[in-house]
Amino acid sequence: MQSIKSEFPIFENARKEGRSLIFLDNASTTQKPQCVIDAISGFYTGYYANVGRGLYWPATIASASYDQSREKVRAFIGASSKKEVVFTSGTTDAVNKVVNSFLLPQLEQGDEVLVSEMEHHSNFVPWQQACQSKGAQLKVIPLDAELNLDLSELASMLTDNVKILAITAISNTLGVKNDLKKIIKLAHQHNVKVFVDAAQLPLSEKIDVQEMDCDFLAFSGHKVFGPTGIGVLYGKQGLFDKMSPLAYGGGMVQQVSVDKTIMADLPSKHEAGTPNIAGAIGLAAAIDFVNSVGVEEIGRHSAELRKYAVECLSEIEGLTLLAKDAEGTAILSFTVEGIHPHDIAAFLAEKGIAVRAGHHCTHPLIQKLDIAGTVRISFSIYNSEEEVDLLKNTLDEIRSFFL
Repeated sequence: MQSIKSEFPIFENARKEGRSLIFLDNASTTQKPQCVIDAISGFYTGYYANVGRGLYWPATIASASYDQSREKVRAFIGASSKKEVVFTSGTTDAVNKVVNSFLLPQLEQGDEVLVSEMEHHSNFVPWQQACQSKGAQLKVIPLDAELNLDLSELASMLTDNVKILAITAISNTLGVKNDLKKIIKLAHQHNVKVFVDAAQLPLSEKIDVQEMDCDFLAFSGHKVFGPTGIGVLYGKQGLFDKMSPLAYGGGMVQQVSVDKTIMADLPSKHEAGTPNIAGAIGLAAAIDFVNSVGVEEIGRHSAELRKYAVECLSEIEGLTLLAKDAEGTAILSFTVEGIHPHDIAAFLAEKGIAVRAGHHCTHPLIQKLDIAGTVRISFSIYNSEEEVDLLKNTLDEIRSFFL
């Protein structure tokens, strides 16, 4: 994978500056290949203009590129139409848009919303606050002893009172992958809509929203080698048609008078204001890069590194791996007896090893586990077994230093 790593300029730039960088924080964000950087720069330097109605040449090129970006996203997730692809600022923005436009208008006292114990705060707090504002009840699906979603409990919690189930595809703390097809099938048997937080999914496996049959799905560009500030909200066209606009302003209207406003067709209806054009173009370049390497290859490489890390780190005395048997993902969390996760992360940082430590925006999960937090490592296509070996050696050094 060294040839692929060379396409990410941060690593060569770090080397030139005499810095070491082993980037194991890919669940938080991913580094950017040169092709993505070039695509964004090319827009600003070569054909920058607003999209929509301009008739001069930079505007027509920008508008065509923006539309092509949406088509690439549509194909990437298997949506049936570009009308089902709405650009957002990220997964968090997408969750809040669904809460405000889909859930709140129909939510009443006594209704229920289901989330799981492993959810990121972004897929927990918005639903919680919506329930509290309407006197509805947020119900939390528990995890079993192996830290997998308890599907039997989920089945018993699905009733006619449930308005929506919000579920992560992959736990950003544990690396546990949920069986989305089974979960969605269970929910639909009770006519419950399903929102999928797919922030950690696009580099793990090929997404096909039609086969999955989810009602909504969201992910962020910066976790798939794209830029920050751009994300995707997929929604079934019938739902998007019925929903009020996610925001109001310019670009999402067809006609406005003093007495009446006629909304634009999908997806413009749900995209008020000047969009993140550069972000969409950068995301499209990132998707091209992912497709050129292969989602399956990226997912396989990262999952094999996780498996290798489990083998290596299991040899360290006092180190406990969480959900170590989880398969097919890039994320692995651990604790070390007697050493705070933040101290471990700080020591690793001094060695140029980038990890994440703390609660990972999953307070309910960390409280359930009754721990202060974890050290989380997460892999991508530019990581290697040699980097895992160095991580293990450094952790051994940390133990000898602290203990």
